[in-house]
Amino acid sequence: MKVAKSVADVLRNHVVLEVEGIDRMYLNAYVPMLQTPEGVAHFLRFYRKQRFASTVALEPMTRAFVEAIEAFVKSLGIPLVTFEKGQRKDDVAAEYRRAYGDAEGVVFVGKAQEKAPVVRTERRRNAVTGATYPWLVKSTAMVNQYYFYFNDADFGPCFLKFCSYFPYTAKLCINGHEYVKRQLLKSGIAFEPLDNGILSCADPKRLQALCDGLSAAKIEGLARKWLARLPHPYPKADRRAGFRYQVSILQAEFSLTQVLDQPVNGRIFFEEVIRENLDLGRPSQVQLIFDRRIDRRTPGRFRTRVITDGVVPSLHVDYKRSRIKQYHKEGRALRTETTINDTRDFGVGRALQNLPQLRQIGFHANRRLLDVQRISHDCHLGEASFQQVNRPVVRDGQRASALRYGEPRTQELLTATVGFVLQPQGFTHAQLRERVSALSGQTLSPGRMSYDLRRLRLHGIIERQPHSHRYHLTDFGLRTALFWTRSYARLLRPTTAILDPVAPVPNNLASAFARITSLINEQVEALKVA
Repeated sequence: MKVAKSVADVLRNHVVLEVEGIDRMYLNAYVPMLQTPEGVAHFLRFYRKQRFASTVALEPMTRAFVEAIEAFVKSLGIPLVTFEKGQRKDDVAAEYRRAYGDAEGVVFVGKAQEKAPVVRTERRRNAVTGATYPWLVKSTAMVNQYYFYFNDADFGPCFLKFCSYFPYTAKLCINGHEYVKRQLLKSGIAFEPLDNGILSCADPKRLQALCDGLSAAKIEGLARKWLARLPHPYPKADRRAGFRYQVSILQAEFSLTQVLDQPVNGRIFFEEVIRENLDLGRPSQVQLIFDRRIDRRTPGRFRTRVITDGVVPSLHVDYKRSRIKQYHKEGRALRTETTINDTRDFGVGRALQNLPQLRQIGFHANRRLLDVQRISHDCHLGEASFQQVNRPVVRDGQRASALRYGEPRTQELLTATVGFVLQPQGFTHAQLRERVSALSGQTLSPGRMSYDLRRLRLHGIIERQPHSHRYHLTDFGLRTALFWTRSYARLLRPTTAILDPVAPVPNNLASAFARITSLINEQVEALKVA
């Protein structure tokens, strides 16, 4: 079996299975009316008919909820585990799950003290009368959190975490790959599991269809099912009055898993990618990957992190509160994964109904990252394509002069367009003129810029966006611009400098060139003597 030679070769010829789907999701379950002090005051004064809006009146409700949890645990005979400080909850859960044999049911309940947002009662004083009165404010507190770890017949291992303090917000964690494994088993389709993924499958098309079928409605159904089965902090009368949980997206991971034919091809991929893409975290690069405009006011850090755990590298690119991660999974597969920690980073609401739009954003970011990596490492051109750019062209009766390789103006133009393709909204005449002027060190006239734009367009490097005055690079243009600028900057110019007879750069190649020149001269002289 042949070993890959480049990133593009790995992605084109050495992927034996490709699966795109939702990975982990953290969902927030909350009562919308009770998320503000004003809403809590309304609940107490007008629904519960309390004389004062004070959280003291909620203590019996909290006590009843905790007692219901303890009774639930006792009635089912399941463990109630207190997590120790610093203890990894996933490790504890894995141990209990291994000993639990049922396909559906509560495995155990965990308890931990954690900081949570709460509404507190604060005593204030009237500035005129001097009398004190209670006032509700948003705050945080260390409170008990109860983790219900359960197995679901359709979704596999999940957990639902309840805050034991009013307004009793909850968090649901699911794993899309576990959902798909359960569906494959139900369908009788043979597959080989990968930790948090699929290594091989007898029916890849059906596998992808199952991944695509994990919808917001099914996730909502899972949440409702287990909220009804587990102890509930709000009595039925409260729920009938409209104080019901709604589900929103707290965090979502969208993954693309590409299983490789040989582990060595994964190592080749990362060796090439890490060497060439350490600048992926720059704002200009992040714009291309996440398809979002970035300017000076965009919050957050933009960086690339290369993390090595043992000998397994991983590449991380941050954008605001979201990130994209790429790593070699178990030495068998390339995993590209976009994690959205705040849906509003992309102008999307947190409601679960926005999941289809988030899927599109996450999967598109994964593909764009791979496209950038592939084209960056495979930007070579054939002879016909090379000459298409290097010679004058006539298109639709319009003639354009050549974009000659190595010509300063051509290098300036293509270097500028490579930068602007990283802005997914495209670029204007004025934006490109400003960038080219900076590269050339002289102010370019609008007429000259129009001439250069026409050259780029007729050579197929750029195209105009419909119904606008903006342009963007074509696929051919991106490949050409990368090849023209990289080969010139990294190969032709350094080599020319090394071999310059006037001001040679000390280098092994220059020394070897000098030696062979000397030997040839000596041989010529010797022949003349003979």
